[in-house]
Formats: sequence, C-alpha cells, structure tokens
Amino acid sequence: MPQLVQITMPNPQRPPAIEELHVLWITAGLGCDGDTVSITAATQPSLEDLVLGLIPGIPKVHFHNPVLAYENGNEFLDFCYRAAEGRLDPFVLVVEGSIPNEKNKTEGYWAAFGTDKTTGQPIPTCDWIDRIAPNAWAVMAAGTCATYGGIHAMEGNPTGCMGLPDYLGWEWKSKTDIPIVCVPGCPVQPDNYMETLLYLLRQAAGTAPMIPLDELLRPTWLFGQTVHEGCDRGGRYEQAEFADEYGSPLCIVKLGCWGPVVQCNVGKRGWMNGVGGCANVGGPCIGCAMPGFPDKFMPFMDEPPGAKLSTSAVSLYGNTVRALRGFTQASMNREPVWRSPDVSLAPTGAP
Repeated sequence: MPQLVQITMPNPQRPPAIEELHVLWITAGLGCDGDTVSITAATQPSLEDLVLGLIPGIPKVHFHNPVLAYENGNEFLDFCYRAAEGRLDPFVLVVEGSIPNEKNKTEGYWAAFGTDKTTGQPIPTCDWIDRIAPNAWAVMAAGTCATYGGIHAMEGNPTGCMGLPDYLGWEWKSKTDIPIVCVPGCPVQPDNYMETLLYLLRQAAGTAPMIPLDELLRPTWLFGQTVHEGCDRGGRYEQAEFADEYGSPLCIVKLGCWGPVVQCNVGKRGWMNGVGGCANVGGPCIGCAMPGFPDKFMPFMDEPPGAKLSTSAVSLYGNTVRALRGFTQASMNREPVWRSPDVSLAPTGAP
C-alpha cells in the first residue's frame, strides 16, 4: 500500500481584527457641509447605529465631525493633531469639499481651519490632508466636491480646486494598501455613504475582503448601473411616453433628465428611508454624481443632445409596442366567455 502524504496548505496571514476605529471627518474643503447633513438621514445603517455600537461584528466607532461633534475649537482640533502625529491609530480620514490649489497665487489661502501654534496663521486644509492622510487606515471622499471637484471646480473658478484623487493621485493608497474610496453625490446619498463606511468597518474587523472599486474609485455595487435602469419612469421611455411639462408622470428625458447615462442608484434606493429620489419625484437628473458635473451637464433643464436622437429613434418602436400592448390589455381585461351564465356563449363542448 502506498503511504498517504498529508499536504498542509499555507494559511495566509490575515491582519488582526481592529477593535476600535476613529472616523475623522474634515469639512474644511470648499463645500457646504451638505454631505454631513445628508448622512444624518441614513437608515441602512443609520449614523446612530454605528456610534452606539448597535451593529455586531464591527469595531467600536469614535466619530469626529466638526458639525456633529460635542467638542469645538482647540478641543476638536486635538483629534487632528493626534492623527497627524500618529497618535489616533487606527482611523479613517473622511474629506468633504473640494481641494483648492494653494500654489496658484502669491499670498493668502483658499481654505483653512485651525491656527498654527507657532506662526499664528491659519492652517490650510491642504496642509492638514498632507499631514493626516499618510497615517490613515483608509481615506474616503464624501460627496462630488471631494471626489471629483464638483461645482467649485467648474471652468473658470479661481481656486483651481479638484477632487481628492486629483490631489493625492489616482494611484494613491493608504498605509494599509486601500485606495481612496469615493462616494459621489451632491450631496452624497445618505445610505450610499453609510453602507460604504460599514463595508470598511467590516473589512477592518477582518470579515470582508478588500472593498471593490471601479476605475473611478467608486464602490462597484452602488455605481454599476444608471439612474434610468432603476427609475420608476423607465417603462415610459420604452413606450415613447415623454413629458413636455413638469408634474407629468411620464419620462422626463425631454425636460433635461440625464438618467440614461448617469451612474447612480438613487432611482432604486430612493433618498430617505427608501422614499424619494430625483427622477422618482419628477426632478430631472442633472448628473450630480458624475465626474463631469457640472460643466458637461449644463445648461440644466435643457434636453440633452443625445436625448434628441434617442427619443426620435425609440418613438416608432415605442408607439408600436404601446399600441400592441393596448390590444392585449383590452383582451386580458375581459373574463373568459365560459364564465358567462348564458350557456350559448360557452365554448363548444363546455358543460
């Protein structure tokens, strides 16, 4: 009998699970704090669920956001100094607002927070990012301004501002080899952000693999489909039923909606607790979650150039399909004749 040889496969070493994690949120980019306000409406999960430890299997979360924190002034800045000095480990750095180019002028600054203890001068936001990002377990960009520049980065702006990937570099990775995680939206859809943060927390706990991101650093499961694919009005487009005035339940592509090409899940997810969503409530999609926003989507409310061709092409097909479906619907809206009490109307051979 040949001897059986037991082969032991190597067991890849997983990093130890993280038990506590800080979330350090900087709102001092060029922005409106809208993303911070937005996440307070999240329900899947809610911010309260995370900070109160109501979700099992994830690290204890310490959430530091200047809008929501109890601390203020130097007391809040202490978290930033500790992060820059490596004394807040581990932490996720979240950046809200676009990043200005502080090198395109000879004096002053575009955005800053806190005061340098030595010089007495404001500390530019860019300096904080330069100091803090290298020490972060992961870095997130929340909202379109932070991800791709957004409104402040539109052509002609004097600040030269940009998204975080343009500032740090698209190939940049954290000290744990995690790319920048971008969750766009103007503002960010509440559950999209909180779900992405929850994924990172599960990754930190060692129960989830590396977060899957597309080429624009967005979570693939959230931004893999278009608004149109999940829109309540999508079937209207197929049947060439197009609105020509606001308030209509028909497809609003002729009123400026870019839903057929915009990668965003708000049509399926809704806005708050599954309710709402731009096109679902009659608001044309203006592409606010896309890197080309706003420049490539203006003027808002004008019919997109591509819509002129596509709606013309679909009209013949859609009108035909709608008519045929109407005939079938009329037939299906009648009971079978053998259900009639008049036996003479029953099919041949019926009792």
